[in-house]
Amino acid sequence: MTTDRREPAPESDERTMLEGWLEYHRQTLAWKCEGLTDVQLRTAAVAPSTLSLMGLVRHMAEVERSWYRRVLADEEADPLFYTDEDPDGDFRVTESDTFAEVHAIWQAEIEAARRNAAGAPLDEPTRGRHRRTGARYTLRWIHTHMIEEYARHNGHADLLRERLDGVTGD
Repeated sequence: MTTDRREPAPESDERTMLEGWLEYHRQTLAWKCEGLTDVQLRTAAVAPSTLSLMGLVRHMAEVERSWYRRVLADEEADPLFYTDEDPDGDFRVTESDTFAEVHAIWQAEIEAARRNAAGAPLDEPTRGRHRRTGARYTLRWIHTHMIEEYARHNGHADLLRERLDGVTGD
C-alpha cells in the first residue's frame, strides 16, 4: 500500500479545506506506519515511554470514535481500547495486537466519522455532549481539533519512525 497524500487546494471553501487537511493528516499517520512489521509498530519510542506507532493508531481510532460518534452524532459507542480504570489503554499494545486488526478498526472509525460529518452543518451545536465537560461543540470545532490532534501525533510518529528504521519525511 502506498499512501497518496494531497494537500487541499488553496482556493478551497472552508469545509473542503477542513476536510482536506483532516484527510491529509489521516494519510500521514498511515504513511508513517507503511512497510513496518507488527513488532516494529509495537516498539516503544524510548523507555520509560510506551508510545508506539500502533498505540498512536489505536488512540486515533478512539479519538475519531469519541468526537464523531459520541459528540457529533450522539451515538452510544463504548471505548475500544481503554477503560475508566485504564484511561491510557489505547496506547498500551500487547504482543497479541496486530496492525491489520488495529488498522481495520481505525479505518472503520474514519468511515463512521465521514458518514456522520457528511451534510452536518459546520456551525450548529452537536447532538451529543463531550463525556468529561458536558459541552456541545460545532463540526467546525471538531474538524479543527482533529487536525490539531493528528498533527501533534504525526510529530510523534515522525520520531518513532526515524528511530525504527531511519525513514524521515514530512
